Order: sequence, then structure tokens, then C-alpha cells
Amino acid sequence: MAAESVPPAGFRPRRSVLYLPASNERALEKAKTIPTDALILDLEDAVAPDTKGRARQNACVAATSGDYGRRELAVRVNGLGTEWHEADVEAVCAAGPDAVVVPKVGSADEVRRLVADMEAAGAPGRTTLWVMLETPVAMLHAEEIARASDRLTVLVLGTNDLYKELGATFAPGRAAIQTALQLALLGARAAGVAIIDGVFNDVRDVGGFRAECLQGRQLGFDGKTLIHPGQVEVCNEVFAPSAGQVREAEAVIGAFDAAKAAGRGVATLDGRLIEQLHVDTAHKVLATARAIEALRS
Repeated sequence: MAAESVPPAGFRPRRSVLYLPASNERALEKAKTIPTDALILDLEDAVAPDTKGRARQNACVAATSGDYGRRELAVRVNGLGTEWHEADVEAVCAAGPDAVVVPKVGSADEVRRLVADMEAAGAPGRTTLWVMLETPVAMLHAEEIARASDRLTVLVLGTNDLYKELGATFAPGRAAIQTALQLALLGARAAGVAIIDGVFNDVRDVGGFRAECLQGRQLGFDGKTLIHPGQVEVCNEVFAPSAGQVREAEAVIGAFDAAKAAGRGVATLDGRLIEQLHVDTAHKVLATARAIEALRS
């Protein structure tokens, strides 16, 4: 996301971002038909050490296949300092997915190192960097991290690790990590990058999942990371403008345009004052709705 209110040209919705273990060939095949906005092919937590090599190869084949349609395709490599990191970065950058996702990033210096490594590995210009914020240190330095490179376009929250680091307890409403969520959001918006909420662990708790999606959208997240295909539909619905919101946005823009034509700097709509900031928000709603519709075509 750009720092301005209206999404830039080429904006891609990231309502639903589904993790898949790249070692699971059946899951990779099924993902070609799942209506998620983005996929993160995982080489890290979801992959056992003895299958890391196969997972890396599978992810690279997927990244070059062209078989995933309009879905944004990212690959999560193993973190800095692990025995697999360098080989992951070298192979994945050569394959050129839409993004390389790096876990447990905690500083701007690490971002700059990662970008240098990507460039050295020959990553094409279209391959961006997504970094995961998973620790108290990362949350406290979210803005510095987000501003460290133009190649960094997305922050992804690793809320499970954050709970662990804090010694906090999972509970509806996520009171224990509210401050961290908001710090990360402030950092992302100050830097003009997108930000994706963490996962919801209980795939059977549909009501709890919907509630957490709604909370994430109300806070300002662009979307949510997912651990199961069954979570995609609800996530896409919650993070998309509703038909009513689209009509409201059109009405706001129409009222403001009419006021400007009449020489007024503000407008009213159903008794409410309409200013430029409301118009900017309305344009963002319409641009997001158009981008989502383009995914379906």
C-alpha cells in the first residue's frame, strides 16, 4: 500500500494469504483452485528438516510454473542464521516468485542485509521482500523495519511466536497483544507498506475466526494469514468492501463532486459532513473493490 489513501496502480488485494508446506505436493496442486488472494509456500516451520531440500525444489518449480493464475505467490525461506537460509535465498530468488518472505526479522539492518542478499542472488525487480514481525523487539521497531528498503512491501505478523515471546495467553479479543498489533500497524502505515494479520489456530472455531477477522479489519489490517483452505471464504468476505459500502463510497464521491461544482469545499450526505478525507477513503473502497473483481475475471 502507498502512504496515500487511494491504492496505487497495480494494487493487489491481500485479504487472504494462505500458508502451504512446500513439501506437500498434493497441497500445492490443490492450491491452484483455492480462491485465496495470495499463497505463501513455506520452507520453514511447516517443513521437517529432512524434507527441506524437496520443499525448496517444489517451491521453485511452483514459482516458475505460471499455474497459479492471479494469485500472488510468495515463498517463506528459513530465517537468517539457520543452516538452510542461504541456499533458500539463492534458489528462490533465481526462481523469481512475487515475494520472498523472511521470518523473525528484528531490525532495519537485517532488512538491508536481506535485500543485498536477494540482489546478489539475482532476484528480478518484481520479486519483493515481505518480512515477519514476531518478537517484542520487532514490534517496537516496526517503522524502522518497514522504512529500511523500497523493496520491502509487506509486513506479516507472526502472532504465535509473539505470544510465546511475551509469555502471554491466547484469548478471544487478543488483549495480550493489542499494543503490539497497533504498533505494527502504525509502523506499516507510516512507511506506506501493507500489513497482514497473524493466523487463527483453531480451524474448527468458525465463529471465533470470523470475529478475529472482523477485529483485524477494524484495526486496519489489509488481510489475514491462514493455515487452512476452509478459512479463505470467510476471510475474503470480511476483508472486502460490501455492496453497501461500495454504494456509500459512490454516494460520497458524487456528493463531494457536486459540492465542488457549486464552489463549496465541503458537502453533506444524509446529514453528514463530507470532506476530502472522506472522499479519499471512498476512492480507496472503490479501488479495492475493482481490484478484487479483477481477480475473478
